[in-house]
Amino acid sequence: MPHADWIALTDDQQLALAREALRRAAETLAEHAEILATEMDGGMLADRGGPDSLRLFAAVIRATNRDAFGPIGQA
Repeated sequence: MPHADWIALTDDQQLALAREALRRAAETLAEHAEILATEMDGGMLADRGGPDSLRLFAAVIRATNRDAFGPIGQA
């Protein structure tokens, strides 16, 4: 989105887009943590105490995201 288009949006629209971008980023981080944990469980990556930590990290990201930004579609 070009800068001029962003400025043309209302504050509420900008806020909604920013919240959705943050929600998607948080979910991407959580999904990657889950994938890494699964790969460690399956022996594809060296386990250095990571799977449980990664799952905890994913849960914290999801909980924080839910608390900070509310449910999807409620911007």
